[in-house]
Amino acid sequence: MVEALQAMLQGLFGPVYPLVWTVLKIVLIIAPLLLGVAYLTFVERKVIGWMQVRIGPNRVGPWGLIQPIADGLKLLLKEVVIPTGADKSVFLLAPMFAFAPALAAWAVIPFTDHLVLADVDASLLYIMSVTSIGVYGIILSGWASNSKYAFLGSMRSAAQMISYEVAMGLALVVVLMVSNSLNLGDIVQGQGKGYFAENGIGFLSWNWLPLLPMFVVYLVAIVAETNRAPFDLAEGESEIVGFHVEYSGMAFAVFFLAEYANMILVSTLTSILFLGGWLSPVGFLPDGIFWLLVKISAVLFIFLWVRATYPRYRYDQIMRLGWKVFIPLCLIWLVVVGCWMMSPLNIWQ
Repeated sequence: MVEALQAMLQGLFGPVYPLVWTVLKIVLIIAPLLLGVAYLTFVERKVIGWMQVRIGPNRVGPWGLIQPIADGLKLLLKEVVIPTGADKSVFLLAPMFAFAPALAAWAVIPFTDHLVLADVDASLLYIMSVTSIGVYGIILSGWASNSKYAFLGSMRSAAQMISYEVAMGLALVVVLMVSNSLNLGDIVQGQGKGYFAENGIGFLSWNWLPLLPMFVVYLVAIVAETNRAPFDLAEGESEIVGFHVEYSGMAFAVFFLAEYANMILVSTLTSILFLGGWLSPVGFLPDGIFWLLVKISAVLFIFLWVRATYPRYRYDQIMRLGWKVFIPLCLIWLVVVGCWMMSPLNIWQ
């Protein structure tokens, strides 16, 4: 079907076909992603409602399904108030700096072994570099607000993100060591090899099992990286004033859309790096994008489950966990895996 669509577009557009085909693929990725971001807010409210024996959204549309659209319209109609003395251009650009990297990273995400927008060799390096720009949106929002409270809040949030980015980066280094590639497609294909995969129990050959400590570190780090509970000090107005305290209307909403877009992105990366991506968990079922979507949904459910379960941490507890626990653990496991790979017991050959 894809080949027939390509042939039809090539006949219609001739020399500009590559540009049209690329734009179409971008739309096919971004449109479902934006819809998923909107309805992830609805799913979160429903899931947490069920966990807390509440109903959740159920008034707008059948079963409350139009609630995200109503919320979006409400935010669009609200006034964007810009504080006196604020740097207006930077103030309005900061939410875009937070949101845009979460969309740009999807350019190299493989959905199957053939379905990817740009299959570049250093795709993981591209994602790490692009997503690191998001911290600038937080810093600029606090600085441009002309408020010392917002600025201090942005410094705290940026420090939290940077500290857990270090742990995430070290966990990814371990994955790169065992995969011997920066290409996300190659990393997934590498998890489909080995004794367990050859015997039809492929889920035991994925990286989550041999790299279990790094898998746990990465899961906790992505929760902290996306400012989700119990690491959501940016939203803890009773404890610390957040970086977006001066924002209102749609400018305020973009920060939260960025949060949910980042949740989907890091859940996808977790599925690709540790859970086999589009690979089937058992040999008698075919591989496909369905498995990737199931794994993404499972990781997203963990985000919601954690939010409904744990109270918010203190800031000193968050920083202690990142710097004094996760980073030393990652460094130790880096050495352990290196020795493991050099020993006769190497399972990644």
